[in-house]
Parts: sequence; structure tokens; C-alpha cells
Amino acid sequence: MYPHLTGGLTLHVSFSRLRPKNDVVRSTGGVASGPVSFMKVFNAATEAVKQGGVRRGANMGILRIDHSDISEFITCKTDTKELTNFNISVGITEKFMEAVEADEDYELVNPRNRKVTGRLNAREVFEKIVGQAWRNGEPGIVFLDRLNRDNPTPEIGEIESTNPCGEQPLLPYEACCLGSINLGAFTKSIWELEDSAGIKPESLVDWEGMAGAVKTGVHFLDNLIDANKYPLPEIDDMAHGNRKIGLGVMGWADMLLDLGIPYNSQEAVTLAERVMEFIEKHSIEASRELAKARGVFANWEKSIYAEKGIEVRNATTTTIAPTGTISIIAGASSGIEPLFSIAFTRNVLDNKKLVEVHPGFERVARAMGFYSDGLMERIGEHGTVHDVSEVPDEVRRVFVTAHEITPEWHIQMQAAFQKFTHNAVSKTVNFSREATREDVKDVFIQAYNLGCKGVTVYRDGSREEQVLTVGAKAGSATDSVSDSASGLGAYEHGEDEAVSGPGKRGGVNGVWGRIRPIERPDTLEGFTTAKETPVGKLFLTLNTLDGHPVELFAQIGKAGSDVAAFTEAIARMVSIALRSGVDPQEIADQLMGIGGSRSIGFGPNRVRSVPDAMGQFVDEYVNHIRKPEGESEDEPHPHQDELPLLPGKKFSLCPSCGTWNLVHVEGCLKCLACGYSEC
Repeated sequence: MYPHLTGGLTLHVSFSRLRPKNDVVRSTGGVASGPVSFMKVFNAATEAVKQGGVRRGANMGILRIDHSDISEFITCKTDTKELTNFNISVGITEKFMEAVEADEDYELVNPRNRKVTGRLNAREVFEKIVGQAWRNGEPGIVFLDRLNRDNPTPEIGEIESTNPCGEQPLLPYEACCLGSINLGAFTKSIWELEDSAGIKPESLVDWEGMAGAVKTGVHFLDNLIDANKYPLPEIDDMAHGNRKIGLGVMGWADMLLDLGIPYNSQEAVTLAERVMEFIEKHSIEASRELAKARGVFANWEKSIYAEKGIEVRNATTTTIAPTGTISIIAGASSGIEPLFSIAFTRNVLDNKKLVEVHPGFERVARAMGFYSDGLMERIGEHGTVHDVSEVPDEVRRVFVTAHEITPEWHIQMQAAFQKFTHNAVSKTVNFSREATREDVKDVFIQAYNLGCKGVTVYRDGSREEQVLTVGAKAGSATDSVSDSASGLGAYEHGEDEAVSGPGKRGGVNGVWGRIRPIERPDTLEGFTTAKETPVGKLFLTLNTLDGHPVELFAQIGKAGSDVAAFTEAIARMVSIALRSGVDPQEIADQLMGIGGSRSIGFGPNRVRSVPDAMGQFVDEYVNHIRKPEGESEDEPHPHQDELPLLPGKKFSLCPSCGTWNLVHVEGCLKCLACGYSEC
């Protein structure tokens, strides 16, 4: 059994009770700024904690669907550089879903006085949520009425929010101790049997051993409640008052692989229900045994258990939480997720590549005689065996990866575990890049119909698509091309046409396509600084010649990593531009403002990416170290276009190890190669 530990600043915040934007404040005569403005304050506070600590903070922000500011909330993360320390979800009610189905309007309510402030068409609002989730994975949705239907202590309070990954509905100031058992540790492999004909997969499960692990896990988590030190007395009171624990699972995919059951099958869904029903049953029995020895939880009299006459030690006992880091420690697959890769490549010392193969697949490959190092390397390039002919059909049918499984199976699996889980289930429904808004909508509807308490989706590559600045100047890109067309055409016909002189477009005397940078002297003077970026500390050196910047060096992370390579490439291109006479301010302007999926710092110290940090460094030199020089009369007007960042094997780039092994799983980010995780 593995406990879940968190660090940094982690908050679950319902903003539903805040008055809407522009609501008049009677005491001051001013107007309220609304929930989204307060989210930005929380985000900045989390950023400050992140600056001083190792782990970045993670918050959950939830707003009820009937809040007057719901439209602003739904789109508040359209710009992925905003609210980077928040996961957001819309709190949806049964009444709203009924209005969606009937294509009716529903009421918006001011939480201050409960007065109706307007009406919106439910289906149009739902479509807006779907569109945003399709675009970048947020907002998710949480079914508030279902959270409160299973609230064990309704007299204590109403549940309005969950933790950042969505698996733990909590009352104000409430805490919960979470842990997971490794299901893969309780199975025998059907592949290793000499004769598996007629063998029922369930007979290969060590049910007795699993029951013992559940009992130990419940006891351990109950001990943690008393061992923990809580930052506020209110949290201490609620934690001891309800004694909520959440025992969950990991290694579900490993169990299915050992039993020869495809994840995307009804057999797997049926087994999921049986396994979770078994765990829930034995967790309650363990809690009842603890109640006999230690007493019931303090708020038991105000709980649903008192009405039923059931004495338990804990208000809840089961939760399916993310297991990003602990599953790596345990050598298990994450939570109830399928495998994300059968094999992947890890960078090791001396810039060598090491292919990591799923141990279950390697055992099967060796047992069936189709293992080879070359085959494993080929599989590692793509992560899947789907089109690998050397792998037998029955193996390919079982060893499926997340992106080969249709969203319908993802949500059915989530619903199967939710059926026998006290709290909620953290799981990501993965979509291919080609998925449509209608596909996302279907999953949201299916999650509602199947009894899920919430759902999070992620469309492959959706968060890597950023708006980058492309180097057109002084108007549109078309203007730039037409302005230089005569020069380009003359060159194509073999005629030398000079580029416009200093102070005009082009900025350097020379022949179009024939400009060469000045030779680099053997010795240059310069200075070095360090900047924190979202992917680590960046060391920058700017060298000058006669007071003019001519060279930029940049170093980040480990040599040989993709992050280091991209950083060096940008620095080299900046150096060539500087030695070709390009105005440093032009270079700085092009680099500043480029953003990725995360940022660090806030206000004037905010760094959105490695290129942004480089641009800021050059800008600081231009404006603070050397004397500003005259500017050209033509003001730049950068043209923006949407360009996809390099997706790399359907995964994202890990900021820790620099490999393309970062996946969205269980509502969080996890690196398959180094174990880096982030929620």
C-alpha cells in the first residue's frame, strides 16, 4: 500500500459564493470584480509559494453553472498562459442537464441575494464548455448533485468542490488521507501457464491477499490522520471530525495484461466492477473493526451511518486517486489508466538512449519467442505494437495503449470503478488529435448517463498548439513579401538587388540572400546571468564587440536533452542575427512574449518560456546596459499565426529529463521516463 503525499500550495476552492462582476458593493459604492479576478489573486499567491519551494502548487477552481459569471469562467483559460496554477471545472447540476436535454433556458443567480440575474440557453452553454475542453482540456465538469448525494455528513455542510485532480470531494477545510494498493501484485500471468484453455481469468487473482492488503491499507491511512500535522486548526478539526480516508488502486492495466484481458472490452469493465466492489466491501469491514477498537468518527451522529446504525471509524474509505509518482516507485501502471506506451526511450549517461519496455510485455515476448533488441527499439520509437507484424495477434489485442482505446471505453471504465467508490475517480479520457467537438460532447453526455461524478478530457496535442510570433514587420506578412518582392525576383533572375539600408526595412546593407555575418574574433568580452524558466534554470552569456552585442550563449538542463538542444539552436540563430547587424531590440521583441503551457513568476518577473527569457535578457541589455540608440521610423507590427509546437510521439516534452515522455494521465502530468509529475 502506497500513501499519496503532496507539497507546495494545494487548494480546492469553490468561487460560487462570490458576488458576480459589476455587482454593486453597498458599503463602498463600488462594484465587485467577480470570481475570475479572485482566481488570479490565488494564482499569483501560488506562484509565490512555487518560487520558494521545489514543487509547484496546484489548485482546483470550481464555479456553479448557474452563477452569473459562468460564461467568463468557462473561457478564463483560453489563454494558456493565464491561471497556470489552476485546474478548473464547472459545477453542473441535474437541473441544468435536464435543460440541456430539453434545449431550454435556465436561470443565472446572484449568490449574494439569490436573485435571478438572467437566463441562458443550457445547450449553448454546454456547447461552450465542450468547445473549451476540446481546445485545451479545460474546463472539466463536476456533477455537484451527485457529490452531495454521497455526502456522508450532510448536516456538517454541502460539498461544493473537489481537490485539483477531481477524485476527492471535500467540505470546507476538510482533508483526506489517500493511498493505493497495487493490483498487479495479486495476479498470476495467464501467459506463463502451459495450458490456459478453460482457465477463468478471475481464478488467477489472489483475492485473499487483496483483502489483507485492503485491511492493512485502511488501518495505515487511519493512523495517518493522527500522525499528520495540519496547518490550520479548522483543518485539524475537520480531519479528525470525519476521518475521511481514500484507499484506491494502481496497476489495473497490469492486472488486465496478466489475465490476458483487453482494456477495451466488456470483460474488463465487468472485472473492474467486481474488483472495486470487493475493495469497497473489505474497506468498510476494516473500518468497522477499527470502530470497535478505537471508536467511531467524531461526527458520526450527524452522518448517514448513524441513521443506518452502522458504526464505522471513517466517513469514507475509497477513492481512485492519481498515482503518477508512487506507481513508478511500485513499478506499476498508473491508477486505472491503460498503458500509455509499451516501450519508450530514456536518455542516460553519455547521451546514450535506453529503451524501457513494459516488464509484462517483455516477459510475454520472451516466453512466446518473439523478443529481440531490435524489435524493442522499433516499438520504442512509436510506443505501440498495433502495426508490428512480428507481435502475435493475440498479444496485440491485449497490449493496447491509451490512444488506441476509444473514448467510450475510457468512460465506461471510469463508471465501473465509480459504481463502488465512496468518493470519486480521477481519470483522463484521452482523444486523438483528430477528435471533434462532437466526440467530446458525447463523452460528457455518456459520463452523465453512466453515473460518473465528473470527467476530464484531453485531446492529444491540444495544449502544445500555441500562437507564436512570426517575423513579419511593418504591417502584415503579405506586406513584407510584396515590399521585398522586387529584390527577391531580381535575385531569382540572377541580378543583384541591394536590400534597403540602415533604418529601413531589412536594416543591413547587402544583397538579398547573400548577407554574411562578420567573422567572430578569438576573444570577446561579455557577462553572464541566470534566469528561472518553466523548464529549469537558464544560464545566459552575452558577448560584445566594441560595445555591440554579437554573440549569445545559452545553457539549460542536461547536455543532450531536447530542451538543451532547442535552447542552443535559438542562441545560435540569435548570434548569427547579431553578427549580421540585426537590431538587438528587434530580436528581443520577437522572442519576448512567446509562451508555452506554463510560466514562472508574475508581474514584471514573469517568464513564459525559454525564448521569452532570452528575449528579456537581450531587452535588458538594450535598455539598461548600453545607451539606447535611435529607432527607425517604421514601427514593427508583428503578424501572428498559429503554429503547432513539436508534438513528439503523441506525448509532451518533459521539463525535467528533456524527453518526449510527458503524458496527461489521471488529470495530471507524468513523465514515463524520469517520474516527474505535476498536477
